Amino acid sequence: MNELIPVVVLILAILIDWRFGDLPNSLHPVVAMGNWISWTRRNALKSPSNTFRFVCGAVSMLFGIVVIASIGLAIERLSRETPIWIGICVQAAVLKCTFSIRSLGSAASSVASALHSGDLPLARQQLSYHLVSRDTSQLEASSVAAAAVESVAENTSDSFIAPLIYFAIAGLPGALVYRYVNTCDAMLGYRTRDLEWLGKTAARTDDLLNWIPSRVTATLMLLVGPARNTMLGNPINRVSAISIWMRDSRLTASPNAGHPMSAVAGLLGVVLEKHDHYRLGQGQAMPTVASIQAVNSLLYRTSMVGVCAAIAWLVFMPSIIRGSLYE
Repeated sequence: MNELIPVVVLILAILIDWRFGDLPNSLHPVVAMGNWISWTRRNALKSPSNTFRFVCGAVSMLFGIVVIASIGLAIERLSRETPIWIGICVQAAVLKCTFSIRSLGSAASSVASALHSGDLPLARQQLSYHLVSRDTSQLEASSVAAAAVESVAENTSDSFIAPLIYFAIAGLPGALVYRYVNTCDAMLGYRTRDLEWLGKTAARTDDLLNWIPSRVTATLMLLVGPARNTMLGNPINRVSAISIWMRDSRLTASPNAGHPMSAVAGLLGVVLEKHDHYRLGQGQAMPTVASIQAVNSLLYRTSMVGVCAAIAWLVFMPSIIRGSLYE
């Protein structure tokens, strides 16, 4: 029975996300992580020394990993000392904070709804508010749709499949550590004059942690993707979609982001382009509202299959591989 606790925790976390979405910012653990990272950034940038910034970034991230992992381990161990359903509920609530499906799909839907009604300024606003950090003020409708599709594709890996994998392998500490590293990279991992050295450790660690999840996500997408092209209505040529994945996955600056994005470009038969950065799916149609709706459907399908695979792992893999916490 105890070996099934992680399975129940995972299922309950999924249900919490589906029913309630994200916690308010004032209560969300990721916001607390962000506050710590912001404090590090403010203090590190007071020095002009790149060496000092690099050391600050590395020490801050490593310290945060130790603290976050310890918190996750403490929650798991304390849960063993409480009535079983209280322990499960606490773990599920914390695990839910490491991923987001409902909020990601809702954000993309808000962009699609604005585009469908012809309100391009609102679509740009929703895109920049919920999904991307780039300037959206001059984007055409097709570029707004492309950016939304790209964000959902990439975040299917970063915001769900990756924390799911690390939970299956290393329990709650694994999922929390992944979310912390990914948050560090999101806030510090930019090649700007100020952040190049401060965020280097976070960026490299995030690249390492996402190497497998990004490729697993692309593979799952190609397995469960739509049967027909959303633009033309023709049957999907999966061999062609795989070819686009293999051809274009290395075109992005990130060694990982290009995998789910190029897989989606091949499946949906669209071009995904960020000006002066990359162009995935060359020679295909430009994205539309239908493309956003299709990638949302792909998000839910991929997530469902990912959960089933994680449950199978938790049930059938020997407990010695996952650790003997629940024995």
